[in-house]
Amino acid sequence: MLMTHFSSRWHDHPALDALVKQLSERAPHYDRVGEIAFENIEILRNAGYFSLAVPKEYGGGGISFYDMTVIVEKIAKGDPSTALILAMQYLHTTSIATSPTWPPTIREEILLDIFRHGSLINALRVEPDLGTPSRGGIPHTRLTRAGKDWHLTGQKIFSTGSSALRWGLVWCATDETPQRVGQVLVRLDQPGISIEKSWHHLGMRATGSDTFIFQKVKIPDRHLVNVVSVEEGNPETPDLSIWHALLLSHLYNAIAHSARDWFISFLHKRTPSGLGKPLATLPRFHTIVGEIDSLLLSNTALLDHAHKADISLPEASQIKRLVTEQAIKAVNRAIEVTGNPGLDQNNPLERHYRNVLCGRIHSPQGDTVLETAGRLALQRS
Repeated sequence: MLMTHFSSRWHDHPALDALVKQLSERAPHYDRVGEIAFENIEILRNAGYFSLAVPKEYGGGGISFYDMTVIVEKIAKGDPSTALILAMQYLHTTSIATSPTWPPTIREEILLDIFRHGSLINALRVEPDLGTPSRGGIPHTRLTRAGKDWHLTGQKIFSTGSSALRWGLVWCATDETPQRVGQVLVRLDQPGISIEKSWHHLGMRATGSDTFIFQKVKIPDRHLVNVVSVEEGNPETPDLSIWHALLLSHLYNAIAHSARDWFISFLHKRTPSGLGKPLATLPRFHTIVGEIDSLLLSNTALLDHAHKADISLPEASQIKRLVTEQAIKAVNRAIEVTGNPGLDQNNPLERHYRNVLCGRIHSPQGDTVLETAGRLALQRS
């Protein structure tokens, strides 16, 4: 049985700090091999972390969104790839719990499965031809009527968690006229589903963001949980995109903090023979650390504002862009001045740099964020 009792301040518990230390020690290995850290997954599952976002009425932790960001940020300081899998778990568990379109019986079935077994779930959206659906378009993945049920056929790339997932929320379109589009719930261990090892990325290498291939997978009609006519638009929970932007902001900010902490330690330990004292004594490095800390202070202020104010999606998207860009700049600054040690794979700084760069490719992406912000500003003026 999974652990289900948490104190009101469970994210400050020493056990979490010890867990983060374990994840940090394993992170270099899983980065090198480019595989999901299933050891981490099992530890988090057995400790009950995957069910924390399940509402209390279904037995879960019923934690707040703020608490989700705290735990994701802490886990990300140990292993951001594991943290991304956890972030998607919280995001979609909360979406299911709050969605107005999910049938109550299906909602209960999935939330109880997550609570009882720590089952993992994620949305499978991106396709080889379409790219990210955040930029519009109809998915090529198709639902075809097959008697009382449906058949699902298509591919989904960049599927974070892949082989660790039990459930997928697959973005697809029907072959009807008029056409419908949206999410179908898919149990990912059934016939007709295969995973192609395709994730060979520069950073976030242990997310297992591989390709799902669906070949006439049987889908019961009741699992069309979030499918609407094309004219109705996006059927997802309205706040989902805001939550997504902020969870990612906390995750990539944590990577920058890990890089900063290593950099500080390096400056204290590194004593060039020609200098005779640590680099930490030099005013030049005082200035650079001050610059890095000012970027991270700005991130803290932005994230604090996001939790205290009733922000809109365009504002959340701007915060995500600013936080990730400032996180990248902070890590880059450390890379610039550490010389060979900063790019040495025996040190974690180069891994933090590769990981933090992935913040740019996560939706919402910078160009669309700025375009939307500018358009709205001009419409208001």
